[in-house]
Amino acid sequence: MGQASYRIVRHDDGWAIDHDGKVMGSYATKEAAFESAAGAASNAIKDGYGITIEVPQRAPGEAAIGGKAV
Repeated sequence: MGQASYRIVRHDDGWAIDHDGKVMGSYATKEAAFESAAGAASNAIKDGYGITIEVPQRAPGEAAIGGKAV
């Protein structure tokens, strides 16, 4: 089948998923973007693909789930 990649990326004031070079979705937190990517990756596995999910480390001042620190 092949390999599918999902990368959580900063997008506008939130987060999005870069899936094989195409940025999609708009999420308030990095965690929400990850959960969506995990669901899509689960379907890709069922279709026979290998998958990679990449999530960036927390930036200074960023909350653990990727929103703004309070």
